[in-house]
Amino acid sequence: MNDWLTMLRDASQMFLFLAFELSVLFLVISAGVSLIRQKIPDTKIQAMLGARKGRGYFISAALGALTPFCSCSTIPMLRGLLSAKAGFGPTLTFLFVSPLLNPIIVGLMWATFGWKVTVLYAVIAAGVSVLASMLLDMLGFERHVIDPKEAKQSSCGTGCSTTTSEPASVSATACCSSKVIKSIKPLKAQTSCCTMQSNEAASTLSCCADGTAALTQAPVILTAFAKARLDAWQQFKDVLPYLLLGVLIGSFIYGFIPAEWIAAHAGAGNPLAIPFSAVVGIPLYIRAEAVIPLASVLLGKGMGMGAVMALIIGSAGASLTEVILLKSMFRTPMILAFLTVILGMAVMMGYLTQWLL
Repeated sequence: MNDWLTMLRDASQMFLFLAFELSVLFLVISAGVSLIRQKIPDTKIQAMLGARKGRGYFISAALGALTPFCSCSTIPMLRGLLSAKAGFGPTLTFLFVSPLLNPIIVGLMWATFGWKVTVLYAVIAAGVSVLASMLLDMLGFERHVIDPKEAKQSSCGTGCSTTTSEPASVSATACCSSKVIKSIKPLKAQTSCCTMQSNEAASTLSCCADGTAALTQAPVILTAFAKARLDAWQQFKDVLPYLLLGVLIGSFIYGFIPAEWIAAHAGAGNPLAIPFSAVVGIPLYIRAEAVIPLASVLLGKGMGMGAVMALIIGSAGASLTEVILLKSMFRTPMILAFLTVILGMAVMMGYLTQWLL
């Protein structure tokens, strides 16, 4: 009974820690991405990270290797690249590389496992990421990206049909004197339409072909930091349910699956130890910087080097929390392709380490 209470306490503490850490990271990184996008036009990002130019993949790989992001904190940057219409292939390269390679991870791995394992790890992580991204791009997986506009309702009262022409925005005074405004029954809508807002431009009314209308306000000019703050908060609200669900599941799996159990089932005597370690790593939310010291402990408990490397890539490259967050941006085929790439990379690294080193 005491063991269960201890595991429950550990899982609860992990949930609170991860929920707070990831929330802060998401807000800070989202605001930073918004500031960057305000300074760098989308056309320049598209030119640098274009899928048709091979250099876009290498720039994305280098960017991912320099950013100290975990699998979840990569998401704000990913959303920014998708919004900027960067090349789909290079964007995926950043998604794969970012949580697996950065100077801290490389340094820890070098100190823990030596230069041979570190070089092999870096080559596999970067090489598989670039090749898989190119393949998914050629296969047309970009069609599985969810357009943010799909989730948002049209600004017109009951929604303009997609078959109608674009709504025409006219001044509030003209709308209020037209026959269209008389079709809006609530008096409050008419009053708010006809009222001029102080220190702002006149309100506008979007008139739809089906006779409905909706009030819209002229955009307010914000400072760069204010816009970044609002952008970050809006994105955070969009992903918060996904983030909390992923952290909840991952934390309790982490709390109730001890390291001894993993080592016992992924020992050198198990022929399926490497794929087992790769699969087990995904539900665990462990950053590569944290899993590398844990891996040295698992080695001492009898876990094979190949299985350890598979666990590192599986747990750092794709966490359950990240997969749930990606569900808000990608459809199921792209999610399955992402998991296939990470698992394939983990298994490849595990067997190569076992055979070559």
